[in-house]
Amino acid sequence: MGKPAAVVWDRSFLGYDLGGDHPLNPVRLDLTVRLATALGVLEGVELRVPEAASDEEIELVHRPGYLSAVQAAPTAGWDVGHGLGTPDNPVFERMHEASALVVGGSLVAARAIASGEVDRAVNIAGGLHHAMPDSAAGFCVYNDCAVAIEWLLRNGVERIAYVDVDVHHGDGVQTAFWDDPRVLTVSLHQHPMSLWPGTGWAGEVGGAGAEGSAVNVPLPAGTRDGAWLRAFHATVPALLKAFRPQVLVTQCGVDTHREDPLADLALSVDGHRAIYQAFRDLVNEHGFKWLALGGGGYELLRVVPRSWTHLLATVLDRDVDPNRPLPADWVAHATRIAPDWPLPASMTDECDAGYQPWGGDAEEPVDKAIRDTRRAVFPLHGLDPDDPRD
Repeated sequence: MGKPAAVVWDRSFLGYDLGGDHPLNPVRLDLTVRLATALGVLEGVELRVPEAASDEEIELVHRPGYLSAVQAAPTAGWDVGHGLGTPDNPVFERMHEASALVVGGSLVAARAIASGEVDRAVNIAGGLHHAMPDSAAGFCVYNDCAVAIEWLLRNGVERIAYVDVDVHHGDGVQTAFWDDPRVLTVSLHQHPMSLWPGTGWAGEVGGAGAEGSAVNVPLPAGTRDGAWLRAFHATVPALLKAFRPQVLVTQCGVDTHREDPLADLALSVDGHRAIYQAFRDLVNEHGFKWLALGGGGYELLRVVPRSWTHLLATVLDRDVDPNRPLPADWVAHATRIAPDWPLPASMTDECDAGYQPWGGDAEEPVDKAIRDTRRAVFPLHGLDPDDPRD
């Protein structure tokens, strides 16, 4: 990596707090940055401070009436509509300001890439991929992923690939660019028959004039590291090579972990590290710019801090040895937060993240997902769905 990567972080991100015992607790962000700092990953890195996105920037994706509803919600009546005030998306004080700051963080990262100042940038507070143009959904008020992509398109970038590895379908980003052939949206997620939001079938391939711009790989519950990586390598590299984006945007949710309380995939921290390194290999091979965002992840102490520390380390080319013990001061801090929560000893789950490449067969449950996705979209990119060399 020639230029230093941009890391966007400020403690003001912790204001995106849905309150009470809501699963999306901002403590996960604080613990991640504390762990990355304690391990030296962020040593000498000048953290970019976000500024709240303007209404005009948010309206690149969201409707003005929705912004007005978000701004008014904390002081409005009980029924504000637009998906707000639900158990998933409760209204909270300064909701618009906190949500606009997340969008602003991803825009800081996007601007650093568009200006040529950096080739890589990361905002772990971003990745709120479910928000729709006129409504909140899935813990997401504004869709920072989609706003950053739209901003890049309006500022000189002609082709963007978005790859979403969250356990939930990246429905909001797919919706935003359904009819736009300049944006390839790829989502690998738990099968919609068994997990919210119930979308992301292999047959969802994009709107008229943009067929093939949406790619979905629905994975069976219980999918482990090796099968997940098999599906990734059987679909993503060939599509990116064919599409030739200038910028790769990745949503790096870690709710695919076997300990995550909200879903049913079975990846490990070691699998997550392998995913990030696969992204980096593709970036290096093809010369893409890389904008990495956070996303889901609800095992707040044992999983998210370790996985996203590996993400930060990978983007920065400062890889952390998986066998590295967790620093004592970080463990002490985490123990004060949750005294009865057992913590791991190191940066690994001691899992083998190796995988068998797909060979065109259908022996494993994941192979059907691979075959269905390839047959749905590969011909639209001039690729042979049944030839594992494509």
